Amino acid sequence: MALITYLTQIQIEHGARKLLAGECERVGIRKPLIVTDAGVRAAGVLQQVLDALPVEMRGAVYDGTPPNPNEGAVREAVALFQQRGCDGLIAVGGGSSIDCAKGAAIAARHPGPLKTYATIEGGAPLITEACVPLIAVPTTAGTGSEVARGAIIILDDGRKVGFHSWFLMPKAAICDPELTFGLPPLLTAATGMDAIAHCMETFMAPPYNPPADGIALDGLGRGWAHIERATRDGQDRDARLQMMSTSAQGALAFQKGLGCVHSLSHSLGGVNPKLHHGTLNAMFLPAVIRFNASAESMKKERRLDRMAQAMGLAKGDEVPDAIRAMNQRLGLPTGLAAMGVQREGFERIIEGALADHCHKTNPRIATAQDYRAMLDASM
Repeated sequence: MALITYLTQIQIEHGARKLLAGECERVGIRKPLIVTDAGVRAAGVLQQVLDALPVEMRGAVYDGTPPNPNEGAVREAVALFQQRGCDGLIAVGGGSSIDCAKGAAIAARHPGPLKTYATIEGGAPLITEACVPLIAVPTTAGTGSEVARGAIIILDDGRKVGFHSWFLMPKAAICDPELTFGLPPLLTAATGMDAIAHCMETFMAPPYNPPADGIALDGLGRGWAHIERATRDGQDRDARLQMMSTSAQGALAFQKGLGCVHSLSHSLGGVNPKLHHGTLNAMFLPAVIRFNASAESMKKERRLDRMAQAMGLAKGDEVPDAIRAMNQRLGLPTGLAAMGVQREGFERIIEGALADHCHKTNPRIATAQDYRAMLDASM
């Protein structure tokens, strides 16, 4: 059975943050905990969001989200949520803050350690409607977590794992491109390539979902056409809007599943949490696309050629090199070696990739040897 579900109410326009108070009222949130990070606060972006709320809703702020959210940060957020008597969550930031808030939405209302609810532990069915209601306000155009049912969190045992439930989907997504105007060029590039990777990988995933395919292809076209403009000029209003749409579209298509790009990125990000997820996706895309090209589902539906068409390329086999060239033009690393990754750590990365929840939805099921080849090709 192919399940096709779209649930999030999305407000996407310049100045959309001004609609936040109304969305809180619609959802029934009166005393939110705002989950963010120190960088968003320091950049003044948090204040723009706070200014859109009535004074009585601005009091509780957790700004301790790390670049890769972990179980410790979730515990801290939950403690503050309970201490302040909050009844809802507003996540303000990139995917890290939104995923941290999703972790808090689980942990504040469900017993036991967080790992109990991890997808690879069989915990997804244990996540219930008791989850704290969440509104997401993205400040980057990358992860799409504002419209997705999943979260990626590093557990106390060091594993970087996924949590998936329709009850984790934000009740509203406030997508205001103006909140991304101050994003530095390299972070714009890395988060933008994250969004493009989501569109490409979910399009390659084999499950049957034509609406998701259409959304992913359109998002890919928008992202590919505008990422350089958004990186070059952070004040380009149209480019910022198009990249925010690309981000949301990639995640709207997530329900098909992802694949080896994310299996590897999740695993390597768990091994070294300092590595940026979107940058890792950009590094792995060319090798994974080459690996996927021979998959029966890819050939049968001309998926590589269809992606090439969305990117303005003549044929599918140009896609991997076009991605490498784009990474170079955007100023991203030349490969994993430039990010400090060493071959001595491959075994641990491969072990994590094989166990990752994205591994089984790749169009070709990769072996340990296949993953090693992809890592080698991405160095």
